[in-house]
Amino acid sequence: MKVSVDSDRCRGHGVCTGLCPQVFAINDDGYAQVQMSDVPEEFSEAVESAAQACPEQAIETS
Repeated sequence: MKVSVDSDRCRGHGVCTGLCPQVFAINDDGYAQVQMSDVPEEFSEAVESAAQACPEQAIETS
């Protein structure tokens, strides 16, 4: 699975980091960023949950 955060849509709510801190982090500007674009299978469910829970729908998976 691949994952990305649309930096134009992210508002730094941090929901993704709470659901999957192994993949998402908050950068110095206060917005989410992906720590690994190729997500290991063990985190795929948490990443999907984060994408669905994002208030701004800024997380894209493929």
